[in-house]
Formats: sequence, C-alpha cells, structure tokens
Amino acid sequence: MKMYIKSIAVDDQSKALDFYTNKLGFVVKHDIPLGEHRWLTLASKEEIEGVELGLEPNVHPATRAYQEALMADGIPVSAFSVDDIEVEVAKLEAAGVEFTQPPVKAGGATIAVFDDTCGNLIQLVELHV
Repeated sequence: MKMYIKSIAVDDQSKALDFYTNKLGFVVKHDIPLGEHRWLTLASKEEIEGVELGLEPNVHPATRAYQEALMADGIPVSAFSVDDIEVEVAKLEAAGVEFTQPPVKAGGATIAVFDDTCGNLIQLVELHV
C-alpha cells in the first residue's frame, strides 16, 4: 500500500491553484471539472510521481469549521519539507508569501509557518539528521 494523495481544504480552488503553482512552484497533475468544483491535484517539481496534493473545496460545514478552528489557533494543516529553510523562506518572501512564524529551531528541525491565502497555515520543515 502506498500513499496517493494528501488533501487540504481551500476556500477558493482557483485562488489556491494560483498560489500553489505560481508562489510555491507546484505543478498540476489533475484538473478535472466536476460541476461547480474540480478534482484538482498538484505535485512537487522535485517529486513529480510522489504523493499528490489535493486542493479540495471547503464546502462542507464540518470542513470549514475545522479549517477555521486550526487557523484561529495558529495550527498548520500540513507540512512540507525543504533542504534549506533559510533559502526557501527568503525565496518565498520575495514571491510575496507571508510568514506567520519565521524559522525557529525545534528539536532536530527548523520550522517556519506561512499563510496559503486560502484559509490554511502551512509549515515548512528542515530536518537536521
């Protein structure tokens, strides 16, 4: 058994697609119209055949409540790994990404958190192993 997809809820799929591709550099794997919404998945340029990131519409009341509660409490909904967090943060800030937590050491890692503009906080992690 392998992991196939990691989904996150977004408040606007088109806005999320723009952010995740143009700011973060992900590429589209699937963009299939499904009525009002889409089956929309992305992949990292570094792992084209890796786990896909699904951008799911937050239309279900439970999903929206969960997303809003995590955001209100400052809890990231997902984490992405990077090789050099200082370089990645500088690159993303230059692209207009807003960080809610600058890089800080936490045990065997350095972490930072940014706002994806679609209702989520995302954590970047550089592992020190």
